Amino acid sequence: MKLPVSWLRDFAAVPADVTAVAAKFASCGFAVDGIEGDVLDLDVTANRPDCLSVIGLAREAATAFDVALKNSAADAATNDAPAGSAPIKVSLADAGCGRYALAVADVKIGPAPAWIADRLIAAGVRPINNVVDITNYVMLELGQPMHAFDAARLAGPEIHVRRARAAEKLTTLDGVERTLDETMLVIADRDRAVALAGVMGGATSEVSGGTSRIALESAWFRPQIVRTMSRKLGLKTEASARFERGADISLPVRALRRALALLQESGAGTASGGVTDVYPRPAETKRLTLRRARIARLLGQTVPDGDVERLLPHLGFGLTANAEGWDVTVPSFRVDVAREADLIEEVGRHWGLDRVPATFPELRTMPGVRDAGVTDGRLVRRLLCGAGVQEAVTFTFMESGWAAPFAPADQIVAIANPLSEKFGVLRPSLLPGLIDSVAYSRRRESADVRLFEVGAVFAPPAEGQHVGWALVGSRGEHWSGSGGDLGFPDTRGLAELVASAFGVTAEFSPDDRLTWLVNGRRARVSSGGTTLGWVGQSAVQRGVPDGDVIWAGELDLIALRTLRGATTRAIAALPRFPSIVRDLSIVVEDRLPAADVRATIRANAPSMLVSVREFDRYQGKGVADGHVSLSMRLTFRDGERTLTDADVQPAVDEIVAALARAHNAVLRGKS
Repeated sequence: MKLPVSWLRDFAAVPADVTAVAAKFASCGFAVDGIEGDVLDLDVTANRPDCLSVIGLAREAATAFDVALKNSAADAATNDAPAGSAPIKVSLADAGCGRYALAVADVKIGPAPAWIADRLIAAGVRPINNVVDITNYVMLELGQPMHAFDAARLAGPEIHVRRARAAEKLTTLDGVERTLDETMLVIADRDRAVALAGVMGGATSEVSGGTSRIALESAWFRPQIVRTMSRKLGLKTEASARFERGADISLPVRALRRALALLQESGAGTASGGVTDVYPRPAETKRLTLRRARIARLLGQTVPDGDVERLLPHLGFGLTANAEGWDVTVPSFRVDVAREADLIEEVGRHWGLDRVPATFPELRTMPGVRDAGVTDGRLVRRLLCGAGVQEAVTFTFMESGWAAPFAPADQIVAIANPLSEKFGVLRPSLLPGLIDSVAYSRRRESADVRLFEVGAVFAPPAEGQHVGWALVGSRGEHWSGSGGDLGFPDTRGLAELVASAFGVTAEFSPDDRLTWLVNGRRARVSSGGTTLGWVGQSAVQRGVPDGDVIWAGELDLIALRTLRGATTRAIAALPRFPSIVRDLSIVVEDRLPAADVRATIRANAPSMLVSVREFDRYQGKGVADGHVSLSMRLTFRDGERTLTDADVQPAVDEIVAALARAHNAVLRGKS
């Protein structure tokens, strides 16, 4: 919220030094996003709707500076309205509106006084006309949203708060015709809806240059109804932001009288009749108990009674001493305070969080057994971070169009009340979010990006826990000379690394159902017939430069947990004798899985073959269509003696012959 400090000083005698005021706000838990001249830009958290107003922030500042809250012009105006009721009948047909106050005024539309317009501009609000500007002024000053109707454009002298009818239409002030349903709350005249309750007014009753009489509304609506309605319609306003967090139910009449006083003071209009206040079920005052011992336990420090009795009344709480501490009455504007711990937080914020010692709390019970998902998630994070991959955290929600390549339509879970279309479904895979993160990094000129995420994925009938990764770029320089661009062996290696941590042997096989991966560069990961996940090159790469190749993979941690085997490994001595390495480049059909080639090599090699891995795959000039050149690195070693070329060459010849028999393989360069 943008807060002009000069406006703040109407309510509290704080220093004129804006930097000093910003420092005090920061010391009691507010994030200061910026300072521009006399204006502070404060980040108000969702649980503090009372601080979406000048008076709410003034209350915090007065407490921080230990000064009294002033009796302002806003307070003086509360008793100035004429007696009696407004000449418009009000009825509440739904409990979604807990209080509705209304007044009528004769007005002359024109520009607002300069001092009102200047304050609105400083607070980031565009002036429109004197009536609308006064309602916005009161909303910013006191935190109570208001709305003015052109009384002459209402059908009959009556206002009804009711649920919308099925498919009822309403054109809002932004010029959009909206189709309503029975879950939505509207303000209606005799014939039709004229406003969306707590969100936006309707165009048919809009105040214009020809308006001479207004009906001024000040109400309280249930947060859940406004929040649901705002999200369904995709309509976010300053009013809905306050109502959906929880407005002060004691404020509507006070705010209405303040608005009427400003109309009178500015020459914009005068009240016609009194204020109608329909308040069928007055809210009960919330009462809590605050104990000295509990303060000391939660804060780790004893706070003197005098400080507690100074701070909480400053913030609007009522205190009565008892043997163990205090009985506390919670003001209606503090909708976030529901328990003793909330009161202790208020004491701690203003007593000084810097005075709270860094100590561990006393444990009075044995810690519970940690969930297997938490333990496995930590294991995988340590493992992949150790392998040089960085952790990413992405949204669980995503847009339906971005989810479509990764799952069939009937496997995508839609959200009933999405925040927006961009967050309309639950993710069926971790890869879309990782691709977006890769794109973000590449736009910032990160050449080599290696990211992983451990998180939930959603597909009927259950939620799963997966680990996924996305790799782009080169392997980097290494003393062994094994640099170069990342490839299939790298993503497969991560899958093998994760599986081995669970004592599971990963098996790889082609699968044409992996349509989001490049054909010929994709594999299903399984073990003993149980599907674990997939690895391969991503065929979709939204936002990633076209020249980049994304090697990705994803494994089901719940499936790995089910197959978990013995992870104890025997320690073997380092080799005493050197190895001999031979590289083979063979031409085979491009549909042949590399795993089949490795299996043939191992089946026809002597025991001195200790390692087989492919280090290159080439298609192009010099290789026939439909074929691929695979380069395999074979490592031979004997545990009892040093091998010679004469020992190894027969084994290599037998391997080449076996590859020719099984796969029609030809050594590259030979016909």
